[in-house]
Amino acid sequence: MASARDRRPNGALEPFKAYLNARFTETQGQVSGTRLFHEIHERGYRGSRQVVRKHLAALRAGTAAPVRADIPSPRKITSWIMRPRDTLTDSQEERLLQVRLACPDITRACDLARAFAELVRHQRGFLLMQWIRQAEQDAPKPLQSFAGSLRQDFDAVTAGLTLPWSSGTVEGHVNRVKTSSEPCMAGPR
Repeated sequence: MASARDRRPNGALEPFKAYLNARFTETQGQVSGTRLFHEIHERGYRGSRQVVRKHLAALRAGTAAPVRADIPSPRKITSWIMRPRDTLTDSQEERLLQVRLACPDITRACDLARAFAELVRHQRGFLLMQWIRQAEQDAPKPLQSFAGSLRQDFDAVTAGLTLPWSSGTVEGHVNRVKTSSEPCMAGPR
C-alpha cells in the first residue's frame, strides 16, 4: 500500500499532467504552451504558465517523467471491499479490480473480508469456523491475527453472528453516559 505521501500529488501541475500529455499526443506535439495553460486554467489549475511550458518542453524532448498513478487511499479501498458489490458504481468496481490485480495480498484479503461481511450481514455464525480456517491458512498476517482473535472468543462471536438479540441499545446508552459532559455525582466514600 502506498503511504499518504506517495498518493499526494507532487506540485500544482501534477493533477493536470495526464490531461496535458493526452492533448500533446492528440495534437502530435503541435500545441502551444499558452493554449494548454488556458485549457487547464479553466479546469482549475492555479500554477504558473512557466511550469506548463517546462512540462511541454520535457514532453517534446522525451524526458517528461511518467504521470503518477492516482492511488486510492487504504480507507477508500476498504470501503469498496466491505460494501455489497451491487452498491458499487462501475467506476468503483473498476478501480477495485485494478487494485486487486496490482496486489495479490489485497485480492486474498478482499475475498476473505467480503466472505466475513456476508457472515455478519446474514447472521451465518455456523460458517464461522470454516472462515477462520481459511483465514489462518492463507490470509495476509493482519487477517490471520483477526481470525486468531475470533477463535479465542469463538462462542461469543458465533452467538453474535447467529442469535437475533443485540446489545447495541445498551452499548449506545453506556457510550452516551461515558461521553456525557456532566460530571459524575458520586456520593461520599
